[in-house]
Amino acid sequence: MKNLFEPCQAGALQLASRIVMAPLTRNRAPNAMPNALMAEYYAQRANPATGAGLIITEATAISHQGQGYADVPGIWSTEQVNAWQAITQGVHAKGGKIVMQLWHVGRISHTSLQPGGQAPVAPSAITAKSKTVLIVDGVPSFVPTSEPRALRLDELPGIVDDYRKAARNAIAAGFDGVEVHAANGYLIDQFLRADSNHRTDAYGGNIENRARLLKEVMSAVCEEIGAGRCGIRISPVTPANDASDAAPQALFEHVTQFLGTLALAYVHVIEGSTGAARDYQQGDHAFDYKAMKAAYQKAGGKGAWMLNNGYERDLADQALQADADLIAFGKSFIANPDLGARLKQNGPYNTPDRATFYGGKEAGYTDYPTLAKAH
Repeated sequence: MKNLFEPCQAGALQLASRIVMAPLTRNRAPNAMPNALMAEYYAQRANPATGAGLIITEATAISHQGQGYADVPGIWSTEQVNAWQAITQGVHAKGGKIVMQLWHVGRISHTSLQPGGQAPVAPSAITAKSKTVLIVDGVPSFVPTSEPRALRLDELPGIVDDYRKAARNAIAAGFDGVEVHAANGYLIDQFLRADSNHRTDAYGGNIENRARLLKEVMSAVCEEIGAGRCGIRISPVTPANDASDAAPQALFEHVTQFLGTLALAYVHVIEGSTGAARDYQQGDHAFDYKAMKAAYQKAGGKGAWMLNNGYERDLADQALQADADLIAFGKSFIANPDLGARLKQNGPYNTPDRATFYGGKEAGYTDYPTLAKAH
């Protein structure tokens, strides 16, 4: 009988509990630089006795080109590496573990966020029916994404190398590992899906070709820092950021079969659509998550299986008894820095203030009360 509050091994990561803080974009890193306010935010949630057994950072751009939202952090410069060190040191001082989520948004960007005001890049020059966040006079504003240009074949090795360098930089910054963001309609997911990938070269067409970039990125990152310190996030049927594919079952069984050969720390699965129905479907048939996991295990995959989407205590317990090893909690960690303690006693829970999710400073970020303060 697995228990949310017991220790768990995830590859090379020894975790104090099965509770994971999911990646949460908060747009509080002006000029793509981590800062003292972020250090306080993560440290508040780092004690595994009251918070998370593992923290996954907000999505962090691997390059300037990889940015798609205002005031999100990066990991491509020496200055950023040095600034992140205060955050990892703060988490480790509380006894916590933290991995960095590595991010390239692809077409989910805006020319004003790109180097030299250039067009965002994508597998194909297809504009996403989606929006991104710009911050104007301190206020977040949702605007349509810009028309992207298709990446040239000779540019793709550079993208892979950006992921490799970002993983190396994350370790230099003191992180315990990394998670490659291959979900929610961002660059790697854009390559995976037939509706956003109309390429006719070795990175488009059949499933094997569309999965090529994911395979190259994961191989490079694992080679750079060790597979046991690497995770990946996937979202087989999410409609986020205009992501769609008519045959997600075959696609993601192919993906997880490959992932099973890598000896990863974990695979992080968004069930359905984040913040919406867990059973959101694409294609003609219900998505079979068990078959996808079976493909992973059949290929030798032994890394922890992490589930995410709207979990609370009872659902988490049920999932652990079924097939999960780790449960990622998102919005509930925004409002409850001591979510682990609250889960253990079944509440009470603070309610998150949606108006302060993106941008701003302390309000709705570091000022939520803990149980200790409430008493």
